[in-house]
Amino acid sequence: MPKPPPPSANRGPGPSPLLQRAVVALQMGQIVEAERLAAEVLKANRNDIGAASILARALMIQNRNEEAIAPLERATRRVEDPGLETLLGAALGGAGRRSEAIEVLRRTTARRPPYLPSFQALAGQLHADGRIDEAVVVIESALALAPGSLEFQLLLAQLLPQRNERGRARAILEKLRTAAPGHPDVLAALARVLLLDGDYAGAADLYRQVVAQRPDDPLARLSFSASLLEMGDRAAGEANLRLALRGRPQMIGRTTAALSMSSHGRFFFRPSGFKKFLS
Repeated sequence: MPKPPPPSANRGPGPSPLLQRAVVALQMGQIVEAERLAAEVLKANRNDIGAASILARALMIQNRNEEAIAPLERATRRVEDPGLETLLGAALGGAGRRSEAIEVLRRTTARRPPYLPSFQALAGQLHADGRIDEAVVVIESALALAPGSLEFQLLLAQLLPQRNERGRARAILEKLRTAAPGHPDVLAALARVLLLDGDYAGAADLYRQVVAQRPDDPLARLSFSASLLEMGDRAAGEANLRLALRGRPQMIGRTTAALSMSSHGRFFFRPSGFKKFLS
């Protein structure tokens, strides 16, 4: 699910002390407390837009997207706020109501002045629905409004390989690497393109830089392993697979695929054999 958009600009008088405490609790990762405080503010004033936003964010962080929809729908009926609408789109998508999410977000992206996080949210929902071409169009329209945005250029470059436009993606990412040397997301995206193009050594070099910055990123570690395995460096590839899997049972499927699908990988008839090998 796309990240919830940043809060909108504050409307009207400043937030109440109780709402300020809810904001701080959310920022500190005290999600249940933020939910409780925001709900208390809303109980006293159902028109408090800020409280509706904080409550929805707290619920969404807990994967309770369906519960977040009602307060956001009430809030968006009271005020036209693109931030709230974008948050509503994210909640609808997270609840599996993707067609409704896309409808809400299309209306929000049509607003002027533009609210750029809504473009990212819409592209994310379209991507999740397998509508890659439409997602690309949305990001390109955002870039027409904000041509210097590194974030939107990166998003476009991440989408293009799914349309087999790796050359275009690589050109964008090379420019971004010059503009933002060492940026881990740019390096990872470029490494992915190189890996798809069969430049395993180039991909491994970039992924090595990414995992140096993000040693606990299992997906980057997994892709690094795939590059190393394709180069024939089994020892390093398998060592990194172990690091990607360590303490993450949800990664068993991905690590199994990475090891078995590599041209220099291994195959196990039983999952237990794979687990034992990487333990």
